[in-house]
Amino acid sequence: MVAPTRNSRPLRRTQLSDDVAAHLRGAVMSGHLRPGTFVRLDETAAQLGVSVTPVREALLTLRGEGMVESVPNRGYVVSPLGRDDVYDIFWLQGRITVELAVRASRSADDDDLARLSDLNAVLRDAVGASDAERIAEAEYEFHRELCRIAGGPKLAWFLLSAARYTPYQLYAADPEWGSLAVRAHGALISAIRARDRASVVRHTRIQFDDAADRLVTHLERIGIWE
Repeated sequence: MVAPTRNSRPLRRTQLSDDVAAHLRGAVMSGHLRPGTFVRLDETAAQLGVSVTPVREALLTLRGEGMVESVPNRGYVVSPLGRDDVYDIFWLQGRITVELAVRASRSADDDDLARLSDLNAVLRDAVGASDAERIAEAEYEFHRELCRIAGGPKLAWFLLSAARYTPYQLYAADPEWGSLAVRAHGALISAIRARDRASVVRHTRIQFDDAADRLVTHLERIGIWE
C-alpha cells in the first residue's frame, strides 16, 4: 500500500481543507464515521482545532468524491459504504502498483534495490517498536521509492489519489499487517532482483488483497453493515 495519510499529526495552517478532508476520509473508511451519520461543522472544527471554513471546504470536496451527501437544511451525511466499495478501492490500487512494480523490475539496478532494502529495514524496525506513525511513514517511503524507480509519474499520481481512501493508521496499528508488509516487501525486492515478472505481480498483489480483506473484516466486526 502507498501514500499513507498522516492523520495523527497536528493539522498544518496551510492547506487545512485538504488535511480535514484526509481526516474525514480516514474516519469514514475505518468506520469511525458510519454511513448515515451527520458530520457537524461546528463539532468537527472544534475537534480538529480549526475554523468552520476548512471543514466546509473539505465536505464539499468529499461530496464531489461521493463520500458524503448534502441534505438540504441539515448538512452533510456520510454516504453508504459497501463491501464492494472497499474491494474496488484496493483492486484499483493493486492494478496500478502491479504495473509500476513490473516496470521497476525492468529498470532497477543494484543501488535501487539497496535503497528498497534499507527502507524495508526501516519499516521492520518501526513494526518491532510498534510505532504506528513511523510504520505509516516507512510504508509511504518504500512505495514512493518504488514509484521513482518505475517512472510513470502519471500512474504514480493516480495511485496517490486512490490511496487517499486507505485508513493507514488502522493498518499501522495492526502488528500482523506490519509483519506481512515487511515480508511482502522483502519478497518483492527479491522478485525484482530476479526480473521474475510473475513473482513481482504475485508479491505486489498480496498486500492489497490482504488489506481489502482486513478492512472488510474490521468493518464487519464493528457492525457497520448491521
